[in-house]
Amino acid sequence: MLESARQQWEDGSRRLGAEARDPVRHGQLCDLVDSVVAALRRRVGQRFTLSDLVSVHGEADDWVRELVRDAIPEKPRVGIRDAALVEDAAFAVYARGATDWEP
Repeated sequence: MLESARQQWEDGSRRLGAEARDPVRHGQLCDLVDSVVAALRRRVGQRFTLSDLVSVHGEADDWVRELVRDAIPEKPRVGIRDAALVEDAAFAVYARGATDWEP
């Protein structure tokens, strides 16, 4: 389960990187990723393992979708359809802070 989650998160990170061809959209996605990372910091804390993060990931779809919906900018190039990409990319970022993270 952990390896599957890590693959999903890294795929999200790659998909986010592919959005760089549209700087406005990429910037808006990165802002949403930062919002999810901040929410993870509050939910998981500063000291955690990858297993802890996998546990939170299983319940994240709803709260991430809500966060994305509430944070969509006034002139959006992103939408609720991007919630999965944002979620996976944010978890990839946050996973690097796990006490047991290895590249």
